[in-house]
Amino acid sequence: MTEPQNRNELLKSIPKTDRILERIPKSIPHTLKVTVCREVLDGLRRQILKGRISSAEALGLERVVGLVKDALERRLRPSLRPLINATGVVVHTNLGRSLLPEDVFKQIFEVAVNYSNLEYDLEAGRRGSRYSHVEPILCELTGAESALVVNNNAAAVLLTLETLARGREVIVSRGELVEIGGSFRIPDVMARSGAILREVGATNRTHLRDYENAINENTALLMKVHQSNFAVVGFTSKVSMGELKELGRRHNIPVIEDLGSGNLVDLTPYGFTHEPTVQESLKAGADLVSFSGDKMLGGPQAGIIVGKTELVDRIKKNPMNRAVRIDKLTLAGLEAILSIYRNPEEALKRIPTLKMLSMPYEETKKRAQRLARHLRRQGLEGVEVDYMDTISRVGGGAMPLQELKSRGVVLDLSRLSPKGVDAAALERELRAGEPPVIARIEDERILFDTRTIRDRELPVLSECVKMALKRAERASA
Repeated sequence: MTEPQNRNELLKSIPKTDRILERIPKSIPHTLKVTVCREVLDGLRRQILKGRISSAEALGLERVVGLVKDALERRLRPSLRPLINATGVVVHTNLGRSLLPEDVFKQIFEVAVNYSNLEYDLEAGRRGSRYSHVEPILCELTGAESALVVNNNAAAVLLTLETLARGREVIVSRGELVEIGGSFRIPDVMARSGAILREVGATNRTHLRDYENAINENTALLMKVHQSNFAVVGFTSKVSMGELKELGRRHNIPVIEDLGSGNLVDLTPYGFTHEPTVQESLKAGADLVSFSGDKMLGGPQAGIIVGKTELVDRIKKNPMNRAVRIDKLTLAGLEAILSIYRNPEEALKRIPTLKMLSMPYEETKKRAQRLARHLRRQGLEGVEVDYMDTISRVGGGAMPLQELKSRGVVLDLSRLSPKGVDAAALERELRAGEPPVIARIEDERILFDTRTIRDRELPVLSECVKMALKRAERASA
């Protein structure tokens, strides 16, 4: 610990604010410079009082100016910025979910910097509907009669229930009362909509008779919720959409399905377990289907409702629809993504989410070899670069049991551990870099899963590792 007398001397040796400010570029707003400078100096005072700074060298003018400049750079840097996803989780909820193809962004850019026909009918020369830009293509791709798009799938479910079942009962199997990210649960969404939840069956087994016995004069809907983010295995039973539709027909009750992620392309030819596509659900008899635009679809955040015209029209007229409506930039991106789906083979090549998911193991091996070469060229002293087979995940609450065999590159830092540099320290510095790199730690080693690292990011990642290692070594000195 630093002696009290020495602490007072150190406190006095902290450079004055005006001396620091005159060395900061004038282009930075003065108020911001003063605020950040005071924050840095307050931090230094706290470190001195806690005995963490014991030398006047750490308080030299140039060093403190450097600390202030670094703090200003962090403050001026956008909070939301791009990073490298090396986790192997393709639809990573915390990292922005799906990536858009660059040519899709061009369409968004054109709409963003110009006036557009967002709600203007060019042929009729009068006010139009914003939904007209995506409704025809959604109907074309799914076979639905009508479609509506809102800002996310939770809103789509809420709006559907509020419109069609407020004050009335909705029958759902206990095994389908899912919770999605952020602790949002189907029962909570239903309660907020004003609908009354009627649970039937057991967690693992629900039969058609359970639905039938629950139907009464106050029943508004029969609802299926796809178990997209969990699986029940073993002694199980559930009612098919076809069976539920026939029951609904007999009692004149609409059947709706929340597919969650929602697929437009069957991925079983690529080794995936079968997930119902939107087209399959509608063909099996669902009157309405809702799903996300930014998960398996690979587009921007959106909630999509497709199905019978009579039901969709009622939802469109709900005043709540305005509160959750989709904006013009999302519409532009969604229209562009949906256009790609007209050719499913092209979608697998051009949409990053589908491309990563369908990437064969051999391709991840080649990518790992390229990354390892880039890393070895950096001359990372004390770091061993090696390979490891690993498992990638779909993410986004989709296909929880699906394992994607992948190849990763691992960094063994055991030779640097005596110097205080380990996997945890390097992982922390990778997150603090520019761009940030999000990796995994397995067996005390840093792992980069190459399935989610794009080719152009490989050399950037290797440079990030080099800089992060330097920062980790300085921090441990």
